[in-house]
Amino acid sequence: KNACPTKAILSILMNCPQIDIGEELKSLRDFTAEFPPELKGLSINNCESIRKAHNSFSRPEPYAVEDKNGSNDDDLFHFVSFVPIDGTLYELDGLKEGPVSLGPCSEDDWLQKVCPMIEQRIEKYSKHEIRFNLMAVVKNRKEMLEGEVEHLSMLKRRAESKIERLNGGQSTSMDIDEEAEENLPDSLDALQDKISNIDAQISNCKNRIRMEEEKMSSWREENIRRKHNYIPFLFNFLKVLAEKKQLKPLIEKARQKV
Repeated sequence: KNACPTKAILSILMNCPQIDIGEELKSLRDFTAEFPPELKGLSINNCESIRKAHNSFSRPEPYAVEDKNGSNDDDLFHFVSFVPIDGTLYELDGLKEGPVSLGPCSEDDWLQKVCPMIEQRIEKYSKHEIRFNLMAVVKNRKEMLEGEVEHLSMLKRRAESKIERLNGGQSTSMDIDEEAEENLPDSLDALQDKISNIDAQISNCKNRIRMEEEKMSSWREENIRRKHNYIPFLFNFLKVLAEKKQLKPLIEKARQKV
């Protein structure tokens, strides 16, 4: 039910070659590359791993209802993807016949071009709708910060190597780029200040890495709780309360508070 957000995310992943999507999705993309849109959609619907991942986030239901038709009361939302592909900005909407070209763009300016379009769409419905979600597929921030720490550590080794040379010693580092080292200050005091500044940046990055790890841990726990089916426990809990003649008094007490 409501596979729209899953398909919107897939629309982005399948059209961004710079993203490592794993062997299974890559095989699906290669297999369906020459398919018309209808068959591509059917292939996605028949992909067991995608269906399993999508359904794992579905809301537990106390009763299994077959052939349920969506009603106006269902909280169903439509998701649309915007993505730059080969110098063109596209809108990918599962309710349309195919991709919609929104004009030329580059990797540097496509966000500036798509923002007014998104704002215009929100304003179109803002008079009677306030529920909007704006999501982005971004790089793993922890991996980005770890890469920054590695880069800063390399700069620190270069600065320390130059200090050793200026003090008449010989650098013990084997991975120092002498040409890059020449771009560093020639003053010992300036080099020490450079190292202190780098140390501060590394410390800041490591603190942010810890924050990302805590956030990811919180997300994992939240997903476990979201996926867990509490309904059998609640049914049994209510049954025990009823057997002990405690359920009805609790219901009456709750009604008095309303």
